[in-house]
Amino acid sequence: MQINKKTYPYNEKLRQAALAEYAIFKSGPDKDYDELTYLAAKSGDFPVAHISVVTRKKVWYKSEYGTAIKEIERENSFSNLAVKAGEEIFILDSNTHPEIFKKLKPHYPLEINFYIGIPLFNPQRHAIAVLSVFDSKPRDLGETEIRTLKALANQTMNLLEFRKQKNKLQHVQRKLKQKYRDLEKFASLVSHDIKSPLANIISLTELLKEENKGKFDKETEEYLKFLIESSYSLRNYVDGILSFYRSDHIFEKDYENVDLGRMLNNIANLYQVSDDVTINYPQSGTLHNVNKAALTQVFMNLVSNALKYNNSKERMVDICFKETDQYYHFHVRDNGSGIPKAKSKKIFELFTTLDTTDRDGNPGSGIGLATVKKHIENMQGDIEVESEPGQGSTFKFKIKRL
Repeated sequence: MQINKKTYPYNEKLRQAALAEYAIFKSGPDKDYDELTYLAAKSGDFPVAHISVVTRKKVWYKSEYGTAIKEIERENSFSNLAVKAGEEIFILDSNTHPEIFKKLKPHYPLEINFYIGIPLFNPQRHAIAVLSVFDSKPRDLGETEIRTLKALANQTMNLLEFRKQKNKLQHVQRKLKQKYRDLEKFASLVSHDIKSPLANIISLTELLKEENKGKFDKETEEYLKFLIESSYSLRNYVDGILSFYRSDHIFEKDYENVDLGRMLNNIANLYQVSDDVTINYPQSGTLHNVNKAALTQVFMNLVSNALKYNNSKERMVDICFKETDQYYHFHVRDNGSGIPKAKSKKIFELFTTLDTTDRDGNPGSGIGLATVKKHIENMQGDIEVESEPGQGSTFKFKIKRL
């Protein structure tokens, strides 16, 4: 075994930069790493094992078995020698290198005459840490023992890599959440700045129409009517945008057990005020650990659409429910206008409309079904629609049982 006399390996700056990416130094205790050091010690009946991180001046132990030592000066450590050697497995014993053991003995609180260090290399071949085992007596290891230690070292590096990617993902998630908050704030400000003058336009236009009733010709009155309708449509559109970006706050609410019949009864009572509306729904059923607020909004949007886009003399909505081992399944069926098959997937996209108006002549905003889809996906489910023009629609969705 050739011992590198240099204080640091040739790629030390790159190695330190790579080590920083793993954010492992002084990262606190971790059961997963402790289990790996335990297995390393038991693989060959070694009294001591640890996973060490070699920093610029110190060697810090991420996990240790058989010793309470937490860190050591880099120049006085076996792990530093393993990193400098740059080999797949670094083995020393006091018979072949007595001078090394004599030099390092005062810095370890135990008798050491045998050492194995396996550097944990990242994909760029930089040693991020070292899996080490010690013994008080020199020994010869068999192929099985060496292979076991290498396998444990590989799993340790896999764990390091997994934690690194997890940290990166969490960082990206934090940035995305901040961007989303900024976007929500922007939407709120823009909505307020648009709605204020828009309200003035609506009020002044209606006042102008009322005070000049009979003075305008038919064409001018049509222009005023169109202006008022367009203003209301724009106001609804702005409200929809704001509602869409605020809808994620629903998932900050607690999950709870829900009486399905009672929830649907409350929703049905909102819409069954007209004699031409009939809503059929399950009278019983319990949903465990669901977001009641989000699910309520899903049903309200689907039922509202089923009644608005429906020119039948008797408007019908049927809600069906069943449960499987993994999901709660729902169907919302209506006898409304129906949807062309070519647009059955696009209707769930934000701002996508069917270029049609509801029974009161108002155009859609393309926001309601996008919100429904977002809520259902946040509840680990999905939604689809089966429909034909003039034959009504059936919205089928499921949410995960938790």
